[in-house]
Amino acid sequence: MMKTLDDIRAVLIESLELQQAPADLTPDTVLFGELPELDSFGVLQLVAAIEDRFDITIDDDEFGAEIFETVGTLTAFVEGKLALAA
Repeated sequence: MMKTLDDIRAVLIESLELQQAPADLTPDTVLFGELPELDSFGVLQLVAAIEDRFDITIDDDEFGAEIFETVGTLTAFVEGKLALAA
């Protein structure tokens, strides 16, 4: 989980151009509704960056606000996608 969490932190910082340090983004860090950068355009940028970084596809029917609730929920979602692809 730590590798995926570290990668998620990096993707968040890079794709949303956040000023936070990676260590500031804990699994409990709230994303949706707390980060002004995570607007509709930001979500699209983030999804594209996640798909590229992890070589996964996020289908429209999987796309929901609950995925982006916290850093931890986003990490768990990506780990689930990676497990299915393995």
